[in-house]
Amino acid sequence: MIHLENVEKVYRTEAGEVRALDGVSLDVQAGEFIAIMGSSGSGKSTMMNIIGLLDDPTAGTYTLDGADVSKLDDDTRSKLRGRLFGFVFQSYNLVPRMTAVEQVELPLLYQRGTNRRAMALEALDRVGLADRASHQPNQLSGGQQQRVAIARSLVVHPNVILADEPTGALDTRTSEEVMGIFGNLAREQRITVVVVTHESNIADFTNRTVRMRDGLIISDERRLQVIPSSASSPDASIPVSEVGS
Repeated sequence: MIHLENVEKVYRTEAGEVRALDGVSLDVQAGEFIAIMGSSGSGKSTMMNIIGLLDDPTAGTYTLDGADVSKLDDDTRSKLRGRLFGFVFQSYNLVPRMTAVEQVELPLLYQRGTNRRAMALEALDRVGLADRASHQPNQLSGGQQQRVAIARSLVVHPNVILADEPTGALDTRTSEEVMGIFGNLAREQRITVVVVTHESNIADFTNRTVRMRDGLIISDERRLQVIPSSASSPDASIPVSEVGS
């Protein structure tokens, strides 16, 4: 599904060039649960941003569902990002005075003909927060706020969830609960989940760990992981060729 080949990302600053990615190649299949690990400055967040179409590579090829992303116009890339990707961040990015269900509805505001409220409530139910739909962020724990953020990423039925340090602000038990949710999504719904982290105990929840240093992949470890599941059937894939329609 995701194919990076010799991808480079160079930032030019007053102090000179910063090579965030230095010829990275990576394949990620549908339904994989993968951790990208590395210290600050290793290139892991840059790679996530390129995968999520938030940034463009300086060189190399990014192929998504068989389509060369570099050949897509900006409008198609934007639609592709909105329909194929869900994003989860460490800081939750919730709006202070909005209820949980209103937060989850946000990605649906520009979709016509949808029952936004019903879809948002369904997404909250999938992360175990149906009974907190009317709560605002200050009425929720950190773990509950992160689950609202996960529900918001799920409401568009993405093929890929990109999570940047999603447990960085959570305690150990809550972190395990969040990673369990991601594991269920990967196993039961064939959603590809990519977690960027610097914590090895978080990476241990995944099926695969890619370690980065100085813009390079230094190891790629796959393992069999048994993930508890209670989710429903897989969502259908959205081919890139249909995004612009």
